[in-house]
Amino acid sequence: MSELVTGDAVVLGLRPARLPSRALAAAIDLAVVFCVFMLVSVVVAIASVTLDEAAVAAITVALFLLVLIGGPIAVETLSHGRSLGKLACGLRVVRDDGGPIRFRHALVRGAMGAVEILMTFGVVASIASLVSARGRRLGDVFAGTLVIRERVAAKRSVAVPPPPPWLVGRFSQLDLSAVPDELWLAIRQYLTRMHQLDPGVGGSIAGRLADELVTRTGIAPPQGVPAAAFLAAVVHERQARDARRVFAGARNASSAPPAPPAPPAPTVFPGSAGFAAPAGPVADGSGAAGGPRPGHGTGQEGAGASSAGFAPPG
Repeated sequence: MSELVTGDAVVLGLRPARLPSRALAAAIDLAVVFCVFMLVSVVVAIASVTLDEAAVAAITVALFLLVLIGGPIAVETLSHGRSLGKLACGLRVVRDDGGPIRFRHALVRGAMGAVEILMTFGVVASIASLVSARGRRLGDVFAGTLVIRERVAAKRSVAVPPPPPWLVGRFSQLDLSAVPDELWLAIRQYLTRMHQLDPGVGGSIAGRLADELVTRTGIAPPQGVPAAAFLAAVVHERQARDARRVFAGARNASSAPPAPPAPPAPTVFPGSAGFAAPAGPVADGSGAAGGPRPGHGTGQEGAGASSAGFAPPG
């Protein structure tokens, strides 16, 4: 792991690429470049049959510079350090500060690559990569670049260490609503890596984080409690509150009464304009329920009867 420091004093943990992966990526790139060079040379040779030897030599030199040197420079510039071989091997060229490369970086790398890779068949580049602590060749040294591995095996997340048993539950009344997420993240990162830090540096970081946490909450830790233990106890209290909130929501959702069944839809007859027909007998104009209405059952319902079933006034 290489620790690069940016201009903002941020330490970047990057994994430099070593000689085997870089050699494989360079072999893929050279194979592609030489195939393109041969195809372009055949096309140009056919097109320049009528030219003299001097013109053919000039065209050959121009093809060598444009394809074998200019091609990789253009590819690395446009892809920000990811050529075809590096893409296949999971590598990438970055600046010393971890940022993407630009044209000037690719130009220096390509110019030096013509000397240490093409003209010496990769011997100089291999020796320089083996000698360098970060696997850099001469082109990387002069350009201020570094080839890193982008595809790295995923690491398991490290759990936050638990607080001392005598501190569990001591901060149950603490108001944590004013603590921002950035401070929680910084505290979590410190707690998961505090055993990897120097004791003096780790103690100063824990003190600063504890002071900021006290400023946000307004309550100081008890006397004699180390800053790291105080941070672990407060983080444990926050995790416990989140767990209780999640379990309470799940319990309320499972104990909610079932919704009442929807009432049955009323029966709608055609031609009734969407209203339901009454369930009981309907009284006619004479007040007798269910009795025969005038004009019904006697064959006289024809001409004057309305479409709604009511007899016309006599």
